[in-house]
Amino acid sequence: MTRSTPNSRGFTIIELLIAVLVVAVLAALAYPSFLDSIKKGRRADAFSAIAAVQQAQERFRSNNPAFSSTLSALGLTATSPAGRYDMALSATSATGYEVTATGKSGTSQASDGSCVRLRVTVNGGNVANSSAGASGSFDPNDGARCWAR
Repeated sequence: MTRSTPNSRGFTIIELLIAVLVVAVLAALAYPSFLDSIKKGRRADAFSAIAAVQQAQERFRSNNPAFSSTLSALGLTATSPAGRYDMALSATSATGYEVTATGKSGTSQASDGSCVRLRVTVNGGNVANSSAGASGSFDPNDGARCWAR
């Protein structure tokens, strides 16, 4: 029969459970922040799609009396390059237009809080950014948070 010595090495089950508990608590605190960072990074997909619309509108307007009212006339699709946003063009006139990127259902961007919909309004050469949640009106004052880079 062998006896354990007081100098035996290793972890007790209690010590192991405490370590696992600490790791679980840290993970539970860090995971939501990680997901928010992912969503913020994926907004770049909307930014690039909106920039493409703005550039195409300027090219179109240089040859026409008004801005285009359809994305297809600009040679663009209704989906952002990475497929995370649906694009829409509205309120077009000779002096301005609105382009909106909406987080596509089934992607992480559809749950991006008050940044689900990102809009750029161009009117008479002035550009304004705004944002909104999945429903409700656009808030030009909240746009700075969603458009921060």
